[in-house]
Amino acid sequence: MKSIFDESTYKEVVDRLHKLSPASEKLWGKMSVAQMVWHCQIPIKLAIKNKKYDKRGNLLIGWFFKKSMYNDKPWRKNLPTLPKAKAREEKEFEVEVKILLELVNELYSLRDRKDWNPHPIFGDFTPEQWGRLEYKHLDHHLRQFGV
Repeated sequence: MKSIFDESTYKEVVDRLHKLSPASEKLWGKMSVAQMVWHCQIPIKLAIKNKKYDKRGNLLIGWFFKKSMYNDKPWRKNLPTLPKAKAREEKEFEVEVKILLELVNELYSLRDRKDWNPHPIFGDFTPEQWGRLEYKHLDHHLRQFGV
């Protein structure tokens, strides 16, 4: 399984992000390309902040989906999105892609961080699992737009 913390995978993701354009058409789902780029920022911000959350999400849902977060099997199309991660209005592509690239760079720079707080919904992840999860989410949405 690829990880955003591996240099070649990080470079692949950055290259794929540069292939997106405002004219990129979705192959599935409801989001525009700009909304998708905004949406992809949310889990990366969560990982970078490394905040400890007092409240945990539904543990049954977390347990059920956790292994799919970082295994080799691609996620299926049209998965449900958390309400906080749904873009409710149109976004400006150039602004959002610049932010996402900065976040991907910052996340990659944290590749040697040892102390990661639990994910607020899915619980504990090793650093390796965090890297796989972040890659898998980005890959899912980049494939959504054909890159």
